Amino acid sequence: MIVEGREYTVPGLRYVIRSAKPEDAEALSDVRLQIDGETENMDREKGEAYIDAEGFEEIIKTDSDSPVNLFLVAETNGRIAGFSRCEGNNLKRTSHRVEFGVGVLKEFWGHGIGKNLLQESILWADSNQLRKITLSVLETNENAIKLYKKLGFEVEGVLKDDKRLSDGNYYHTIVMGRIQKLVDQ
Repeated sequence: MIVEGREYTVPGLRYVIRSAKPEDAEALSDVRLQIDGETENMDREKGEAYIDAEGFEEIIKTDSDSPVNLFLVAETNGRIAGFSRCEGNNLKRTSHRVEFGVGVLKEFWGHGIGKNLLQESILWADSNQLRKITLSVLETNENAIKLYKKLGFEVEGVLKDDKRLSDGNYYHTIVMGRIQKLVDQ
């Protein structure tokens, strides 16, 4: 689905959160690759499950045409600083929920980009009668967990020893969800 863009101004940075466009595909491929190399909070190491520009073009087209998918980018001065994606499906039993994922370039951390991408996604989901948003977060990502809880997400489960990081240790993945209380139910 395509949504209207919204501008944000914070100390030292001005950016727009908007729906991804096909012309963003090449930059998104580069940004995703860079983010994967900047933090161990992602599922992938740099270069794993690489998506090229053509792959992103397909994802953007699919998401733009789907009422249960949303692909957002945060753009500052013509440059993509981060992105998020909500992916749903059309199966009757699970069509009420979407899964959220986000990535922000490290140089833009601390400007509320991840929080605003999530808030825009929540607003979209609530406006489109999508009752539940789910996400997964590494147990060591305490700032993200605090933010998710602040925005109404609850811990739904723990995947024990789910990821092995560069230190050789295994870490848990926290599964979280936010359920919108719909008025008509």
